[in-house]
Amino acid sequence: MSFELRKLEDVCDILDHIRIPITSRDRKDGPYPYYGANGIQDYIDDYIFDDDLVLLAEDGGNFGSKEKPIAYRISGKTWVNNHAHVLKPKNIIDVDYLCYSLMYYDVSGLVNGATRQKLTQSEMRKINIRYRSLEKQRQIVFKIKLVSNIISSRKHQLCNLDLLVKSRFIEMFGDPITNTKRWPADKVEAVCSNIYGGGTPSKSKEEYWNGDIPWISSKDMKSDMISDSQIRITNLGLDNSSAKLVPINSVIMVIRSGILKHTLPVAINTVPVTVNQDLKVFIPSASIHYRFLAFLFKMLEKDILAGVRAVTADNIEFDTLKNRKIILPPVQLQNQFASFVTQVDKSKLTIQQSLDELEILKKSLMQQYFG
Repeated sequence: MSFELRKLEDVCDILDHIRIPITSRDRKDGPYPYYGANGIQDYIDDYIFDDDLVLLAEDGGNFGSKEKPIAYRISGKTWVNNHAHVLKPKNIIDVDYLCYSLMYYDVSGLVNGATRQKLTQSEMRKINIRYRSLEKQRQIVFKIKLVSNIISSRKHQLCNLDLLVKSRFIEMFGDPITNTKRWPADKVEAVCSNIYGGGTPSKSKEEYWNGDIPWISSKDMKSDMISDSQIRITNLGLDNSSAKLVPINSVIMVIRSGILKHTLPVAINTVPVTVNQDLKVFIPSASIHYRFLAFLFKMLEKDILAGVRAVTADNIEFDTLKNRKIILPPVQLQNQFASFVTQVDKSKLTIQQSLDELEILKKSLMQQYFG
């Protein structure tokens, strides 16, 4: 589809002179969103804008990222601080089209600063927009929004399935903290045949790395089931380090990471893996099903994270976790729950595959129309 290049300042008004920063100390709670470089930072009691606008990060933005946008759209009564440029589209450009044009714009030659990159207004004015007629802009926006809406729907379906599993757990086993159904209870270390940590082969030995064995770190713990990692090690690396081969259907937990401020990553490995020292491995005994144990940890997430302490990094006090008493319903009931989760996972897999395809389609459309 043909287009012409136009300067950003030719298609929108730059309203940076209106924005006002407010320190957290001086903000008063209210209904109006307070925006910064990457989105809402707070809600306050006043506003300075009431329009359809596009915010483009000035400093502290996701510059260089192919996944996180540097621009986003806002609407209605809002307040914007001095970390985001404020752009109001002229009547020759659609506000969503403007936003899509800037979301993943390559500003590598425009930003400056070593530790905190900044896109100054003078450099921002050098940005060129792929300009098309309003009709074509709206056609493009319609296509991308259509895909985006389906993506949102798929994500909502996944969330609902997660809630379904949680609801089923409560229905079968009650509250695992108060133990409302009075199940027998035992220590975590007592229901596991083994619990151990990970290790890291020497980084100076090239022959220990880039092998076939997944070496799981907290960065890989992004789903309930795990089968691969960003980094792999060799058999030689395994034999010459404290890393151990983790048998399939073990429960893996992150016990040291900044993510523990808000999330407890727990996963089950579907292939033999190794883990680094920020993770712990729980090998279930015959008295507890691995799926039940993994989900139980997630049900206890808030309670476990309440005990996280920060030393050099946020970490779980492991002795406390090992000695924590957990409910131990009959294995037959655990197996029923595990079967239910397996069926739900099949549905989730189908939805996730559709979601992945839609994400690829959206990226393709963005690349096609905005480069």
